[in-house]
Amino acid sequence: MIVLRATRKVLRALPQSASDVDVSDTALGDWYVNRITIDRQPLLLLVSAKSLLAILTPARFVKSLPDRVGELVAHRLTRISIDADLIRAEVQAMEIAVVGRTLDRSVTGQMVDFAKAAPFYIPIGETNASTLQFVEDRLGETPCRCTRSDAETVWPASEAARLLAERWSRGRAVH
Repeated sequence: MIVLRATRKVLRALPQSASDVDVSDTALGDWYVNRITIDRQPLLLLVSAKSLLAILTPARFVKSLPDRVGELVAHRLTRISIDADLIRAEVQAMEIAVVGRTLDRSVTGQMVDFAKAAPFYIPIGETNASTLQFVEDRLGETPCRCTRSDAETVWPASEAARLLAERWSRGRAVH
């Protein structure tokens, strides 16, 4: 099961079906989602609670997000060269998607930082699928939680790879 932790803006379109005690069974944890606008284009910003890996997708299909979240995550993980077996295991754990309200202010704060940074990576008038992927890549390389010790700094793409390997590689060799 995956829990989509939605902001108030998104909860208007996605009815809440999870409680505050529900937790995701996935390696990357709950996914936080907010609606943002870049270059007058409404987008959904999804951020993994555990790895802080970000995904950007057009907001026009917000109601179908619970059905599509596994596909979005699989596509993003493929682009950062995660092993196909690990992606498959993560997506299988995401077959049931429920929607709840945001709980972790640290993750929502990181979403605010990502939302502020994203427009600086896209030339005005050039918001499209390839520029959104470029922004995702840049956010995946952005150090997060830097006010903590160096060992606690999170590099989202690397952290996602580590968490997936740690959770789904038990009993098999890690490459």
